[in-house]
Amino acid sequence: MHRLDGYPPYLPDDLRTFILSPAIDAWVAEVDGTVAGHVALHQRSSDAVMALASAATGRPAEHLAVVARLAVAPDHRRQGIGRALLHAAAGGARGRALWPVLDVVARFGGAIALYEACGWRRAGEVTLRLGGKCFTELVFLGPPPGR
Repeated sequence: MHRLDGYPPYLPDDLRTFILSPAIDAWVAEVDGTVAGHVALHQRSSDAVMALASAATGRPAEHLAVVARLAVAPDHRRQGIGRALLHAAAGGARGRALWPVLDVVARFGGAIALYEACGWRRAGEVTLRLGGKCFTELVFLGPPPGR
């Protein structure tokens, strides 16, 4: 995926640590015994993302959950796996009375199209610096808890 899509845009030295970073929960999609996709639910993203999401929702950061590491293997795209994983993570957040939010690098048009098609709303954009590089990210709000 990194070679094909450039995701993640900043590739850490240890990809295993990137995927296994501390999560509230995580989901894996399998097709015929092969991992086809992954998504996790985290407590935090960058300070800038959390501040924007908190202001947009009117909730403190500890009442938010960040949908992260959403990835679908190239061979399994356009089969509804990304949508199902996004729905599972958002449901996991709402089941904990947390508002699901996410951030995405602005150049990832396919991911942005998915979020918008699933009814996620843009809250704004932030600029992040990772590994000496700057990235413009869009922050999205999922369906609030109780819906």
